[in-house]
Amino acid sequence: MSVEKKEKIGLSHLPQSPGVYRFYDKNDILIYVGKAKNLKSRVSSYFNQLQSHNQKTKRLVSQITKLEFTIVNTEFDALLLENNLIKTHQPKYNILLKDDKSYPYVCITDESFPRLLVTRQPEKQEGKYYGPFTNLKAMNTVLELIKELYHLRNCTFHLSEENIQKKKFKVCLEYHLGNCLGPCEGLQNESDYLQEVQQVQYILKGHIYQVRQYFTAQMQQYAEALEFEKAQVCKQKLSLLDNFQSKSLVVSPKSSDMDVLSILSDDAIAYLHFFKIKEGAIIFTKSIDIKKKLDESDSDILSYVALNLREESKSESEEIITNIPLGIELDGVKNILPKIGDKKKLLELSLKNVLLYKKEKQRIALEKSLKEDATASVKELKQVLQLAHTPRHIECFDNSNIQGTIPVASMVYFKNGRPYKKEYRHFNIKTVVGANDFASMEEIVFRRYKRLKEEEKDFPDLVVIDGGKGQLSSACKALKDLDLYGKIPIVGIAKKLEEIYFPEDEIPLHIHKKSPALRLLQQVRNEAHRFAIEFHRKKRDKNTIHSQLEDIDGIGQNTITKLLREFKSLSKIKEASMEEISKVIGKSKASLVKEGLK
Repeated sequence: MSVEKKEKIGLSHLPQSPGVYRFYDKNDILIYVGKAKNLKSRVSSYFNQLQSHNQKTKRLVSQITKLEFTIVNTEFDALLLENNLIKTHQPKYNILLKDDKSYPYVCITDESFPRLLVTRQPEKQEGKYYGPFTNLKAMNTVLELIKELYHLRNCTFHLSEENIQKKKFKVCLEYHLGNCLGPCEGLQNESDYLQEVQQVQYILKGHIYQVRQYFTAQMQQYAEALEFEKAQVCKQKLSLLDNFQSKSLVVSPKSSDMDVLSILSDDAIAYLHFFKIKEGAIIFTKSIDIKKKLDESDSDILSYVALNLREESKSESEEIITNIPLGIELDGVKNILPKIGDKKKLLELSLKNVLLYKKEKQRIALEKSLKEDATASVKELKQVLQLAHTPRHIECFDNSNIQGTIPVASMVYFKNGRPYKKEYRHFNIKTVVGANDFASMEEIVFRRYKRLKEEEKDFPDLVVIDGGKGQLSSACKALKDLDLYGKIPIVGIAKKLEEIYFPEDEIPLHIHKKSPALRLLQQVRNEAHRFAIEFHRKKRDKNTIHSQLEDIDGIGQNTITKLLREFKSLSKIKEASMEEISKVIGKSKASLVKEGLK
């Protein structure tokens, strides 16, 4: 995929948060919904590892023209939101989910002597629900534990006080196995039974500290008795408990149908985020921005957007949660500004999304402004330098050495007035001995354009040399040797007075200090200088490490390579303990290194 397409989609600015991403095609049709623990890493993998994908995934990526995402609090919530959106929208590249593939809930029934049930279709009138559970093993582990610790019945008898007194029921096998205390025959009173139910509720709410203590103690007992297989089973159950989930904002059987709408604004633009919740699950989410025309209040904008988004999402809910009051009353709809509880948490999640959306829109606007400024600079540069073509592709060269040691060079690439780092190049000077900037410049310019010529690639619209007449003359000699002189525009920029030199012209050009054209040339030159210095510093540090380590008797290149891979720098090798170095290269060589670096 081209860099331009990646930039358009906005991959580099995705948050490193859990969430759900949505891909759209050129017709603005949703074609794929996915979840991620880290949105940036997951979405980027589609485009950065294209060759490793199967044909279906490659076809998906080729059709993506727009990306939307919604952040949530946990990976668990991302999984649930993905599940809801796939079932609601049925994107063509997703495995289609049927309603019977919903995640299960645990229900404590609303009856005398409540029972514990597992269901995929919660009905509020039946009792209290906990879940949904995406990890079935973890859920079953907890249910097994509850069965082991407590004595809840599993029969379907109607245990009213009247029926118990009339002795309508007899205890079953569960009573004789010790799994039930016989409330059907009045052998356990309801208050004692409800105390056990309350303990079960604590566990299902996620308060499982006592549960962990129970399994940990059992594991230790088995281990002390040398019953390691039983201890391993307890350890596995502890591991499953770590994955136990019981609370979600994205799906909650307690929540009724409602809409959640939040707004943030500045003087010019209002940013809004909307959730539609149906039967306790988020099934629609959208972020939008509205440009203010007059002096509209946030309440008025909120009302206008609420009407439109409710119509778009076909919402018929009787509640709308907002962070500020609506400007008007909606017929049959109650406006709620929650202060506590799950509704407040849903509003906070919506606000988190709208804040991220606002930052992203402001970043895009700033980039657009910078791009327009860069385009204006490029056009002015054409006029100032009297070029035949607009210099949309600029390359700039710079040398770097200190007292003639480790001479290196760099080339930076600007595209439409902005850095294009993918095409930056480093050069190790190969044919020049000592500090000779002129000869070094001639070598790197020759090597660069000899290669482009051989590979039949496009030449730049302008070549910039960091330096005055001497460096420029050396670069021109390289172009002459390649028969490219006069075919590629080339100039030099001197640092002191910011003078612009042309080939075979004794008098330099002075551009106005506030000119966008000069600022662009300075940016190109400074970037080349920074890139060269950075490369030189890395080479110098590496050479310093090698030279000091190579001076130690008994330490060879393989050992040096191992140390560099592990510790990265000489200072970190010196700071490392004997034990840390021994883990990498062994005790005897570690002793030599510690002694040699004293």
